[in-house]
Amino acid sequence: MAEATATLSPAPRTCVQAMKEYHPPLGNRDALRLDFNENTLACSPKVREVLAQISAGALTRYPERGPVEATVAAHLGLAAKQVALTNGVDEAIHVLFETFLESGDELLLPVPTYTMYEVYASATDARAVTIQAADDLAFPFERLLAAITPRTKIIAIANPNSPSGSIATRAQLLELARRASHAVLFVDEAYFHFHGETVLDLVGVLPNLVVARTFSKAYGLAGLRLGILAGPVELMRWVRRVLSPYSVNAIALACLPAALEDKAYLDRYVMEVLAARGEFEGALDAAKVRCWPSRANFILVEIGPQHAEFVRLMREAGVLVRDRSNDPGCDGRVRITIGTREQMQNAAIALHEALAALRARNERR
Repeated sequence: MAEATATLSPAPRTCVQAMKEYHPPLGNRDALRLDFNENTLACSPKVREVLAQISAGALTRYPERGPVEATVAAHLGLAAKQVALTNGVDEAIHVLFETFLESGDELLLPVPTYTMYEVYASATDARAVTIQAADDLAFPFERLLAAITPRTKIIAIANPNSPSGSIATRAQLLELARRASHAVLFVDEAYFHFHGETVLDLVGVLPNLVVARTFSKAYGLAGLRLGILAGPVELMRWVRRVLSPYSVNAIALACLPAALEDKAYLDRYVMEVLAARGEFEGALDAAKVRCWPSRANFILVEIGPQHAEFVRLMREAGVLVRDRSNDPGCDGRVRITIGTREQMQNAAIALHEALAALRARNERR
């Protein structure tokens, strides 16, 4: 009688089995979207015009990113070889980490910050070294400097940072680049337009600086998945070996030049968000809700032990907000995206009602 053979399934790499899982709560979002820091209105009308003109035949061809990369580079004042378009900043992070991190290397990461840095690092054989911010969530500059070792290969900094909205200064970033000249200083400027300060002008000047930008926030193109990775030609040469030549789709490539051209639309939207942020901070003050100073299109607020119930009540009121309690040092804290002034006035009403409901329940106990 033939001996039965056990069926075995292929096993993934050990580091993949140990990876952190990330499940963004993206389902059922037909409400005021103040949960993912997206543009809360619409993209530029010029982008919609381009979309209307895309032919069915255009979709039969593989996308050609080179000409659009050159357009983006010129827009940013960089050389074409210094810029790579990516499928959102997520791909930029993934490709950068796959290019430079290997066994024995360390990723230096101030936390709390964007979750995907640690997720993508865990897919390599490198080790993520996290530096916890204090309760004020200010950039932990001195502790970060002290954590640099010969094994440090990448220092990843979101500037402004999410979920805190805090920033690293230009002087701090320059010092990090100098002190860790053997490592890549990766500065993620996803929220640049709401902050207004950048180190993009130092790309190619600092030999270890790589900067990311996104078109998912101020430009309102999150659904097209478009990001930028910019760095010295020598570093970008290696990045391009890892980057898929077809990862940015043809529709995104067709729309991007129109988005770049419509500066008037971008300026109007950013000004509206900044005005709304100031007004909403005032509403939080009046409600005696603690919040952290933000240079981005969101605000982190202190809700406390009833954070999950607060998020639920806001959803019932038609306003989506993001519970960040699982982030390091953020227990009881909720992040609220800033939309237009009218949208934030509605959000403030919902916030007051949700807090009143929570207080009433506590009094009945």
